[in-house]
Amino acid sequence: MILVNTDYISGKELEMLSLVKGSTIQSKNIGKDITQSFKTLVGGELKAYNEMMNEARALATKRMVEEAEQMGADAVVNIRYASSAIMQGAAEVIAYGTAVKFK
Repeated sequence: MILVNTDYISGKELEMLSLVKGSTIQSKNIGKDITQSFKTLVGGELKAYNEMMNEARALATKRMVEEAEQMGADAVVNIRYASSAIMQGAAEVIAYGTAVKFK
């Protein structure tokens, strides 16, 4: 499966299939949440939240690819990511793009 954030793949003629998406809502445990809140007092990278967002993006991408594979897609083009806070310490991440077949 080819994944790109452009609306084309060089050298390929594409047949558009459909919008595909994958999403997840993730949070850190209360212990990590408390330690990260102390980190905001002194500044710096919030590594636990960075890891959480990386895991969430990977899972959302995996789910998007699974949806594309079910359609028989060869690739997903024009991939985008969005995120939003659901509550303190929890975020939704969505990955979406256009599933395509090669002609």
